[in-house]
Amino acid sequence: MGSSVGRVKVLLRSPAQEPTWERVLLGPGAVVPVLSPSCGAELGRMSPPLDSGSSEEPSRDLRSVLVTSVLNLEPLDEDLYRGRHYWVPVTQRLFGGQIVGQALVAAAKSVSEDVHVHSLHCYFVRTGDPKVPVLYQVERTRTGASFSVRSVKAVQHGKPIFIFQASFQQTQPSPIQHQFSMPSIPQPEELPTHEELIEKYLRDPELRKKCKIGLNRIAAKEVPIEIKPVDLPRLGQQKAKQMFWVRARGHIGEGDMKMHCCVAAYISDYAFLGTAILPHHHLHQVGFMVSLDHSMWFHAPFRADHWMLYECESPWAGGSRGLVHGRLWRQDGVLAVTCAQEGVIRVKQPKPESKL
Repeated sequence: MGSSVGRVKVLLRSPAQEPTWERVLLGPGAVVPVLSPSCGAELGRMSPPLDSGSSEEPSRDLRSVLVTSVLNLEPLDEDLYRGRHYWVPVTQRLFGGQIVGQALVAAAKSVSEDVHVHSLHCYFVRTGDPKVPVLYQVERTRTGASFSVRSVKAVQHGKPIFIFQASFQQTQPSPIQHQFSMPSIPQPEELPTHEELIEKYLRDPELRKKCKIGLNRIAAKEVPIEIKPVDLPRLGQQKAKQMFWVRARGHIGEGDMKMHCCVAAYISDYAFLGTAILPHHHLHQVGFMVSLDHSMWFHAPFRADHWMLYECESPWAGGSRGLVHGRLWRQDGVLAVTCAQEGVIRVKQPKPESKL
């Protein structure tokens, strides 16, 4: 989202008012204009400097809140940390990306400077309570010559809400290298911001006449992520796929690769599972959607405060679950991160028609 979205306040009309509005939430805090069926096609420690693949520098006048607040854990004892909440979705559940990112911060504090995370796997086992902090307990499972494994348990009210494992590796060169090709899409500089999209749809009388736009009431200024959709999701679309450019708000800077990975972990859960419901929005209304597990593989250095393309697709959904795959691409075409997630997706049951 553009940095000024937080100053745009849009109120949803009640069902009794005209015109009506459709509300679609693709991810925690995502403010996404959604086309109606009638709309048709109108629409850590310091590491060596990184080769991030981009020379673009975000403004330096704002240190990223993801570093100064969200991922800034309070040490309580050796391998024991406390994390607090910066932003809570309208669901009043803790944002999964925050828990993943904070757990990775805790794990990274227990390894040496010369190793970096190459993969993580985690399960969300209980609903998080946004009213109390989260305790992170780190277990130094293994410290090897090349690879080290850390386990983290996130605890609230004396019970684990999240379990996490990460593997760290010393940098090792290899002649065996390949990757997929990055999709050919418009660069972020060519795309409108979210606030520009909102203004476009609210000011154009023809679009307002043809389209019913769903806008989330969330205070977007609290979401520490900027996004630029490549294509707006359309009701009735057949593909469970979406792409958007994403970066952390504010400045993080070069040097700390561990922190960039932690920020990417936070970003990776944003609007991710919602990819699985894109082909079904015109048929079903989602009543409950929550992540079950989350995995990430880190391939190349990157900067999380530079634009990266998040390519998300869902190869399967069924049994009240959905599976999504994601790839984070640097602007220069390097595949930086691969993600996977499964989550629960339950639809609202239609009310039985009265026979009176």
